[in-house]
Amino acid sequence: MVGVSAAPVPSPATAKRTVAAALVLAAAGAAVTLLAAGRPWVRGTAVAVANDGVAQQASGQDVTALPGALAIVGLAALVAVFAVRGFARVLVAALLALSGAGVVAAAVAGRGDTGALEEKAAKVAGLTRASVADVTHTAWPWVAVAGGVLLLVAGLLALRYGRGWPAMSGRYERTGAPQARRSRRAAAPDPDRPEELWKALDRGEDPTGGAGEGDTPTPAPSRSPGRGE
Repeated sequence: MVGVSAAPVPSPATAKRTVAAALVLAAAGAAVTLLAAGRPWVRGTAVAVANDGVAQQASGQDVTALPGALAIVGLAALVAVFAVRGFARVLVAALLALSGAGVVAAAVAGRGDTGALEEKAAKVAGLTRASVADVTHTAWPWVAVAGGVLLLVAGLLALRYGRGWPAMSGRYERTGAPQARRSRRAAAPDPDRPEELWKALDRGEDPTGGAGEGDTPTPAPSRSPGRGE
């Protein structure tokens, strides 16, 4: 039976480049999406009872709140990628990619919507429903689509190369124990000074500094007989 091999771990250079790319793409995608969500997506003229037109506009946030919300979710997912490992990192990376795809879908679906503009026109006219004339759609929904694509690419990079990315606690886990051992060895008594070795023995410590396999332990000095012995 042929086993399924896991995806290879990227080299440190590749991991460094992809981390930088994902950070830039996700930050830019979220910023572009949030900017586009606050801009006018549709403009028109609310026709009042007296046939007087009142210019109205609806922003992306009025049309659909999904792009802005998913952009924030994408940023949170990018930060969470570095806080988890293993399968949890795959899930968070998938969430980042799905956030970008959701921004694209919501922006495309809302690019021709006039419901929010009609609601604003009805409020101006004091009616439950009102007609809107001279409707024009801006390019800001497509800007939101571009932001969603950037988030999507960042998520795909995290899915493909995230295994080799560093984690928030990785540095401590990799170097903490060796540094502690080095500190203990550095604090070991000097074998050339017998008085320090005897002080360590009096404290119940190992005067050799915890020699490992292959190391030759330093013999304890012999005590010279006192005058009264």
